[in-house]
Amino acid sequence: MQTKEDLVIEKKEKVTLPPRYKVILLNDDFTPFEWVLFLLSNVFHKTAAEAEAITLTVHEEGSGIVHVYPSKEIAESKTKKANELSRQQGFPLKCVTEKE
Repeated sequence: MQTKEDLVIEKKEKVTLPPRYKVILLNDDFTPFEWVLFLLSNVFHKTAAEAEAITLTVHEEGSGIVHVYPSKEIAESKTKKANELSRQQGFPLKCVTEKE
């Protein structure tokens, strides 16, 4: 028979999850709506409905979260690709990466 002294109380440790990183699209007055939709579809693999919703949010609120990634490297890579493609087309569109 077990007594109170025999019971071992296990201490649960809190697990800290690694930070996630947001890619945020910033509004500007020069980049065409169609280009933003193209980037969201081709770089971030958003559906047409998702791309349109994000684009409208960016237009109305000044910025919008495109996606949240599990690593900084992935988020920064997507951000860099979107910014480079925009510059190549002559658009000032800007994406930034932020820790969630």
